[in-house]
Amino acid sequence: MERDELLSLMQAASYKPLTAEELMAALGQEDREAFQEFLDRLEQEGYIVRTRKGKYGLPEKMGLVCGYLQASPKGFAFVVPRNKGQGDLYISFAHLNGAMHGDLVLARMLPGGAGPRREGEVIRILQRKNFKIVGTFTNGRRVNFVVPDDVRLHQDVIVPPGCSLGAQEGDKVVVEITRWPEARRLPEGKVVEVLGRSGDPGIDVLCVIKKYELDLDFPPEVLEEAEKLPGTLGEREWAGRRDLRSWPLVTIDGPDAKDLDDAVSIEKLPGGDFLLGVHIADVSYYVREGSFLDREAFRRGTSVYFVDRVIPMLPPRLSQDLCSLNAGEDRLAISVLMVFSPEGVLKDYEIFPSVIQVKKRMTYDEVQEILDQESPWELPGLPDFHLMAELASILKARRERRGAIDFDFPEAVVELDEKGEPVAIIPHRRTLSESIIEEFMIAANETVAQHLLHLGLPGVYRVHEEPAADKMEELNNFLAHFGFHIKPNRQGRYTPHAFQRVLRSVQGRPEERVISTVMLRSMMHARYANRCLGHFGLASSHYCHFTAPIRRYPDLVVHRILREWWEKGSLEDQRMEYLETFTAIAAQRASERERIAEEAEREALDMKKVQFMERHVGEVFKGVINGVAPFGFFVELENTVEGLVHVSTLTDDYYHYQEDLKTLVGEHTGRVFRLGQEVEVLVAKVNVEARQIDFELLPKAEEAKTRKSPRARHKKVSRATSV
Repeated sequence: MERDELLSLMQAASYKPLTAEELMAALGQEDREAFQEFLDRLEQEGYIVRTRKGKYGLPEKMGLVCGYLQASPKGFAFVVPRNKGQGDLYISFAHLNGAMHGDLVLARMLPGGAGPRREGEVIRILQRKNFKIVGTFTNGRRVNFVVPDDVRLHQDVIVPPGCSLGAQEGDKVVVEITRWPEARRLPEGKVVEVLGRSGDPGIDVLCVIKKYELDLDFPPEVLEEAEKLPGTLGEREWAGRRDLRSWPLVTIDGPDAKDLDDAVSIEKLPGGDFLLGVHIADVSYYVREGSFLDREAFRRGTSVYFVDRVIPMLPPRLSQDLCSLNAGEDRLAISVLMVFSPEGVLKDYEIFPSVIQVKKRMTYDEVQEILDQESPWELPGLPDFHLMAELASILKARRERRGAIDFDFPEAVVELDEKGEPVAIIPHRRTLSESIIEEFMIAANETVAQHLLHLGLPGVYRVHEEPAADKMEELNNFLAHFGFHIKPNRQGRYTPHAFQRVLRSVQGRPEERVISTVMLRSMMHARYANRCLGHFGLASSHYCHFTAPIRRYPDLVVHRILREWWEKGSLEDQRMEYLETFTAIAAQRASERERIAEEAEREALDMKKVQFMERHVGEVFKGVINGVAPFGFFVELENTVEGLVHVSTLTDDYYHYQEDLKTLVGEHTGRVFRLGQEVEVLVAKVNVEARQIDFELLPKAEEAKTRKSPRARHKKVSRATSV
């Protein structure tokens, strides 16, 4: 029985709540026990609701809202509906009824709460999220408790006697919930892990790792299996492979990279065509389907990269040794050779297993230094990097002509000292050497996706769908303030070209960053699927992830399917059916793990940014307003740090929020604060625990001084001048 079949029945205008027996009859089901389990599962997931009379219906048709609870540090929360047709529902602290941030809940609207400020109360908690909580252990007068690091978890967790695991005041701990909170009762729990002293080096990032339940260590059976893998290549490994060890191959990565899974080569053919080679570590040879290594890689889904460490998808024996394309070592690979015309058109390609040997490990900075030379020069035994740059520029220009969207946001690089403390935040924009690798990997990914489709094989694709209609309406309302509008084409579809035109129009303008950010947020989140649905951002009709099998599970699956095709020549129907099912499961799992990894990486990075700004309280920085709300406006500094200027600190006037224009306007002065506006702010307060930075707008007199003095950006301003 499919969920959509039942929901379609209930969504019909003529539907009235039915009992389980009546639903069985309507849907032609005969197994009562299995059908009841099916209904119970959907009820627990919040898709359907059972009334007191034992009848089933949809939550939205019963005046109920099912969704995830998004809590505010101030105590209240919102239910974000699973049904996108319903608006968010405000929940006061008094009406949470034991629900916590992240829980899947069922809520009902309270009388008189119609309109934009709908208010409700939680009536049922369907699924809990926070089984374990990371926080600071505190000795109370009567009882010990843990204060959660996540400020959206409003309630401290009581730790009964004998459940502290020896934790001391100020220790960072992981506490497991043993009793959930109730309307007037705090949650209880037991300490299951003591992480270390608050403030000790590395403990801050470790807390983030534990919060997202990321595993630092591999199970013994996985490590044992990895250690048993052969360290040298014999006849078995060579079988069916092409020997490319004499080719001039290089890896180009960051200086700290250890998992080197892609190498490149290039050649100019006699007729003027380019022969591009992308050679990817053959992880699938070592990580066999159903092995301990495979199951662990599936569970992790991806490697996670923090500012001070990496949590790999595969053990170091593989990720840094056997599968890492270390210079001077024979390595197993899957090679993609592509012939491009001088205009960047793919004329021919070949994909095959190979043995390669990287001649030299290059860093982006080293390649960029070569490219910056006024005249090209050759390095013996290495490929022509200027030829690489030429082809990369051609491929990029061709992508742009078809409508590919390139936001090119600067990435924040946080430099740490030996204690793990942030000493600098350096905005970094993509260099030409980095663009070379990006363009070559995109080309390989598109080629492999096209190959899978041509063969009719199952696969895991990287998909990025067209923005939703409601998001486009919101975006156009925002763009109207700047004189822009994105129109659909004749078929009513939004195209990447339309986004690209707006981005080009705002390039170099103060509001460029703000408009680019809002446009990015309007788009769908890229995900994995077992169907080729195209990639909107790249303006590509076929795309998959193939080039990073050391750190991404979908790439490994694609490699494995190609390997099976080479070995067998064809796949039986039963095997094809299995792979169709498995790729759907693998795609969903990989998408979920990717989202978790992104959230953890972002939180750790933001934490380091806040720690850095704690040292700069009282200093003045330039920034751009990137968000306006009734309570103030957000400012992003040149170093990518973001903070809030609260409306209460704007003491020269009373400011009113104009929602249609997304501005704050002074009642008497007419002074306006709008998106994209450049301002100078004082770092007034930094709260590391809450990850919050408070700015204050620099008084006009002080602004004039700072404009005259180029050193004013680093100048301390007395607190008296900011009042």
